[in-house]
Amino acid sequence: MQNPFDDFRNHRTREREIPLDSIIQSRDRVMSQITKGYEKLLEEEVKELVWLVQYNTVIKAYTLAEKVVKEFEYKAEDIEEFCYELDSTDKIPYLITGPAGIYISALCNYAQEEEIILKLNDLKTQINLLGYRLPVGKKVAVEGNLGDFTGIGMEGGELVVEGNAKNYTGAGMKSGIVRISKNIGLHTGEWMMGGEIFVGGRVRGLGKIVDGKVYEDDKVIYPRNYRQSNAYY
Repeated sequence: MQNPFDDFRNHRTREREIPLDSIIQSRDRVMSQITKGYEKLLEEEVKELVWLVQYNTVIKAYTLAEKVVKEFEYKAEDIEEFCYELDSTDKIPYLITGPAGIYISALCNYAQEEEIILKLNDLKTQINLLGYRLPVGKKVAVEGNLGDFTGIGMEGGELVVEGNAKNYTGAGMKSGIVRISKNIGLHTGEWMMGGEIFVGGRVRGLGKIVDGKVYEDDKVIYPRNYRQSNAYY
């Protein structure tokens, strides 16, 4: 005689096979792919562990980063986890913050989500170059402080930083919006071609701006002859 509880037991066994282990394995696999992609970037760009933020260097590194991140699928939450992985492990040379920022920017630019939130308040090291080439229709919101060249070369997206940023914020940006809730450093908007930078706190100094607008505490500070009545914040 068949045990009437056999079907029930089989059903429960199948249920136990689904969730947590599979989720963890999937997340580990994605993180491994992202990490290996970053290591590949370092192998090509930082052979002597020397990396300078120069126009040609940034373009070359980003081109490789683009190629790498297109090879696997990931979610916005994986980008945040990768930032902390870089900050906490000794296996990855995160001290080279230039390539790290370029790689994270590429991850953000090619993520499926239109809006990405990165909660980076607990990072020990501030990321440089985050927001590079952020495209139209993409928004990245960062909780925490960022380093130099925040929003560099933006192409029309929106970068929101709930914290401070350092020097060269918005350098070379073509279009888009950068919003910094607190303070930023020197050379703000260096070679900026367009777009807008909104700073809730203090701007320590402006760079050689070609075009665009910079606001400090709701007041236009570049161009200085721009009528405040036409501005918005």
